[in-house]
Amino acid sequence: MEGTGLTTEDTEEHWKGNSLADRRQLEFFLLRYVPDAVKDEFVNIGVVMVEPGANGAGFADVRFTRDWRRVRCLDPQADVEMLEALEREIRGQLGEVKDRATLLRRLEDSFSNVIQLSPTKGCLAEDPAVEIETMASMYLEAAKVAGVHKLGGRQRILRKMQEAFEQAGVVKFLNPFPVTPYTKPGDPFKFDFGYRLGNEIKLFHAVSLKASVDAAVMLAARYPTIAVGILKSKDGVTPFLTAVVDDGLNAGEEEVGFALGMMKDAEIRVAAAGEMAGIAEEARRELRV
Repeated sequence: MEGTGLTTEDTEEHWKGNSLADRRQLEFFLLRYVPDAVKDEFVNIGVVMVEPGANGAGFADVRFTRDWRRVRCLDPQADVEMLEALEREIRGQLGEVKDRATLLRRLEDSFSNVIQLSPTKGCLAEDPAVEIETMASMYLEAAKVAGVHKLGGRQRILRKMQEAFEQAGVVKFLNPFPVTPYTKPGDPFKFDFGYRLGNEIKLFHAVSLKASVDAAVMLAARYPTIAVGILKSKDGVTPFLTAVVDDGLNAGEEEVGFALGMMKDAEIRVAAAGEMAGIAEEARRELRV
């Protein structure tokens, strides 16, 4: 789960030294992006701060992240434009609704499970405008650590896929493809990208074999059953899956060769991440974008 690394002691230390007489009572909560309720993973994307009492005449504002990399890392298909528009919508509601309890109910009712509200917390501050900026920095910005952060193998492949589809201008036509309608209720697996083309559906999934071949072996074992389920569904479409793997794999390595062979036997096309430009261009031609 996404966290801030802050402790209660850290938050208390932030308010030390301020005169109690000069501080104002504030309440804040976080907006969390939760693309997959089954996995229950989230990224903090916004902070809302209000000053209760005074019939809603006190301070009320919202801040969203300006760096969407963590969101895209968690969900390559995230609609960032929608999330940015959400900030403007919330700011408008903050100005319209005077009763803070009504505001919270409206926000909770407006969001699907994709956006969740954290529990409300209280704080004291001399200047609410400064305090919300501090809170945004604490909760929304990625922690800065020494050295260069390296993405995992699958995340690197996903990023290359996302960038290639964006550059080809087709990313908005591709969507994650959940398999639960074709397997069993509650199956959390979904292919990373997919698009319908007549009686066919083209699927693409990032699979890293650098650290372990387990994901590739599992995909090869599951895909034939999933494919049959798709074929027998009411749509009756024929699936074609491309597994996008790491660049520079050595097929001569026993485990790697075994995993690649299993995917081939399962009728899964295998392509290296470096081939994504060509794959994306093929999608552009097929979708006539």
